[in-house]
Amino acid sequence: MSMTEKAGTTDFETSLRDLADSARVRALVDELRANDEATLATQIELTEIPAPPFGELARAERMAALLTEAGFTDVALDTTGNVTASRAGSSSQPPLFVTAHLDTVFPAGTDVTVTRDGPLLQGPGISDDGRGLAALVALARALGSSDARTVMPLRFVATVGEEGIGDLRGVKGLFGGDSVTDGDAAASARAAASAFISLDGAGLERIVSRGLGSRRFRLTIRGPGGHSWVDWGTANPAHALIELGSRLTGLALPSQPKTTLTVARLGGGKSINAIPQESWLEIDCRSADGALLADLVARVESAVEDEAARHPDLDFGLEVIGDRPSGATDDEHPLVQAALAATRLLGEEPQLALSSTDANVPMAFGVPAITLGCGGEAGKAHTTDEWYRNTKGPDGIVRALYVILLVAGLANG
Repeated sequence: MSMTEKAGTTDFETSLRDLADSARVRALVDELRANDEATLATQIELTEIPAPPFGELARAERMAALLTEAGFTDVALDTTGNVTASRAGSSSQPPLFVTAHLDTVFPAGTDVTVTRDGPLLQGPGISDDGRGLAALVALARALGSSDARTVMPLRFVATVGEEGIGDLRGVKGLFGGDSVTDGDAAASARAAASAFISLDGAGLERIVSRGLGSRRFRLTIRGPGGHSWVDWGTANPAHALIELGSRLTGLALPSQPKTTLTVARLGGGKSINAIPQESWLEIDCRSADGALLADLVARVESAVEDEAARHPDLDFGLEVIGDRPSGATDDEHPLVQAALAATRLLGEEPQLALSSTDANVPMAFGVPAITLGCGGEAGKAHTTDEWYRNTKGPDGIVRALYVILLVAGLANG
């Protein structure tokens, strides 16, 4: 059964059991399990190649080499910096995208050495997304060495810019930029991809089917500055910033769906005895509901305009520094149903979840998309103490394989 066919939950689980019992799929699963140590070695190797924000090239080049060695074709770095690779299907349908992200949150110069104690690996980025990248390579190796052919073509992609200030720039590049409200751009995205699966981090139960949207701003207020005593009374950017920050954090926010505003960073000024010439703060606004997020953004912009009018001697600037669209893939969609069935087949109880991942962008364009963990357990993400434990690690990659084959379809022969 391919994704283009309609089926209920029971039908998906029956179809997956039949698929999993086939000789070709059993061989793929056996290979993934037998190569668990090789997958962990790849996970360590890739994690130890630094990939700070906007500095993913070295890791991208190694991923390109690994995907080429695995037998995928058309391996290249695109203009955004993503690594793309293809495997032909038996049909001319748009491809199924399977992705993992190259970048980490850690700045250049971070020690990314990985230590190992049995199944426990520890190092910055070892799970997020060293595990996803290793899973992508493991799947490419298994499929590349097999004569099993999918109906849909496959497009494997290692993306840049998933984390923080990267602002999903890699996956935005795949789907035509930020124009998620543009009908032509959305139609083009749907024509380019049948569906999208992001492999991100560890875990075996969560299926991210809803994308948490966010809009991030940097507010800068500038003034003439001066001496704190001699020039007291001069318009003070820090005082205005405090007033505006208090107003923003006092905005009423919906609790359902949850919508948030966080003043995340602030600074400015040069000396304790000086009126600053510049003060700034950064704001993170989030909601799972695109309309509620847009309303919050409008209220932030209105508050800034009002405060600017109250302080004509100061210059207010509001810059968008992050824009992650919200979106969702319907619970009844075949892609979600395939992931639910695959999780249950492996003896786990699936959990549909909300998060901010590369899948946000295709969701916003109307392309069916989910994000899956790749087995194992993990903790302390985004810290230098990040760890990954390989408990049921192969199961996570097998789950991804099952979803890929159930969605893309297994060609006859």
